[in-house]
Amino acid sequence: MNKRNGIVWFRQDLRLHDNEALFDAIGSAQRILPVYVFDERVFLGNTRFGFPKTGNFRAKFILESVIDLRNNLRSIGSDLIVRIGKPEEEIFKLARQAKTSWVFCNRERTREEVEVQDALERRLWSIGQEVRFSRGKMLYYTADLPFPVTHTPDSFSQFRKEVERYVSIRKPLPTPSRLPALPEDIDVGEIPTLQDLGMAEPGTDQRSVLNFKGGETAALERLKYYLWDSGLIRTYKESRNGLIGGDYSSKFSPWLSQGCLSPKKIYYEIKAYEQEFGSNKSTYWLIFELMWRDYFRFIGKKYGDRIFLKSGTKGEPVEDLKDDYRLLELWIEGRTGVPFIDANMRELKHTGFMSNRGRQNVASFLVKDLMVNWQMGAEYFESLLIDYDPCSNWGNWNYIAGVGCDPREDRYFNIISQAKRYDPKGEYVRLWIPELDSFPGHCIHQPDLMTVEEQQALEFTLGADYPKPMINTRRWVD
Repeated sequence: MNKRNGIVWFRQDLRLHDNEALFDAIGSAQRILPVYVFDERVFLGNTRFGFPKTGNFRAKFILESVIDLRNNLRSIGSDLIVRIGKPEEEIFKLARQAKTSWVFCNRERTREEVEVQDALERRLWSIGQEVRFSRGKMLYYTADLPFPVTHTPDSFSQFRKEVERYVSIRKPLPTPSRLPALPEDIDVGEIPTLQDLGMAEPGTDQRSVLNFKGGETAALERLKYYLWDSGLIRTYKESRNGLIGGDYSSKFSPWLSQGCLSPKKIYYEIKAYEQEFGSNKSTYWLIFELMWRDYFRFIGKKYGDRIFLKSGTKGEPVEDLKDDYRLLELWIEGRTGVPFIDANMRELKHTGFMSNRGRQNVASFLVKDLMVNWQMGAEYFESLLIDYDPCSNWGNWNYIAGVGCDPREDRYFNIISQAKRYDPKGEYVRLWIPELDSFPGHCIHQPDLMTVEEQQALEFTLGADYPKPMINTRRWVD
């Protein structure tokens, strides 16, 4: 086979548009072998605290994304080679078999991913091949920053001011219209099912905010819908803290997390929208959120494994946090007796998704009210969330726990105040906690304040029909 063959290793960049690794391969190799490896450690392994590293909601989303990627590659003359195992072993075997010259891939930043790419690089060196790294998930290029990544400001506000002032966003790279066919002697392999990965098919809950379907095709459809078909972007800043339905925020995060959608693509679509319909605070705010996503990734690069440690990037662990599995389990199951917390946790359990407002509240409750080790909550989110991204997830938990790069010392959420502000009529609570469906509005968020007579009138007994609160809710109103 010709020496100018290259493997494109798809990782968290499951798309053809604006894919730098694919673009570089097209410019260097005469024949391209696209590959995706289902890493057995990621799909079959557990976290430190015993959660599956990849729950079935996210696994289903990834499977759909890989299927869509294969279909899109086939539509332009190529195919996707699929393997199950360890990427550093499976890609090495393929590279040796196909006598390629390079493996092109987008670089990842956190330890587990770095260990895999480093191990593959060492193996390839042994047979005279090399890894050609690109970047694939970010709005900004590190080479364009006005500071080295290791000097990323510890304040997001400072980071934002500097990059907005000095850095322009590069345009998305073109989508290939044609790729050479794969060699005939290459076995493309079968895409596994959830059952092959030892997982059950997740149920479909009618209360889910959206029927998230993995893949670049669905991602581009969602982008088109949110900007052009509905114009919902015009009210993004006002609606982003909603709790019910598919329209209260962009919901781009699952597709961003698997790289089905490029942040640069979103940016330039917003700019095109602004050119036609005008800009406002909402169109800017969605770009602002993409900047936050980049910032967490830069912080992950700057501090490395510290984002996963109990002491966080600050290097100062919060005293008195405990590894309490009993309290954690009540939180996970939505049985804390605090309706706003329970509703959010039940949504996550049944759908793999939770609003950003919900995530902040349930994290604050676990850490600041129950005094449970924040790492346990972060690992549960890692397991369940469809849109899990290491840097964003662990960076946000660092913030809530008070061990991150945050100028505010105590990021504490008043749960009742938050509930009344963002669910004033209790509609969200009633949706996810049907046992409270008949409750009047004045006590929907604090059933522990009901009198015995009020409970009898509703044929309801606190402690039997719904748990007594683990935390007296008066602490948030007195």
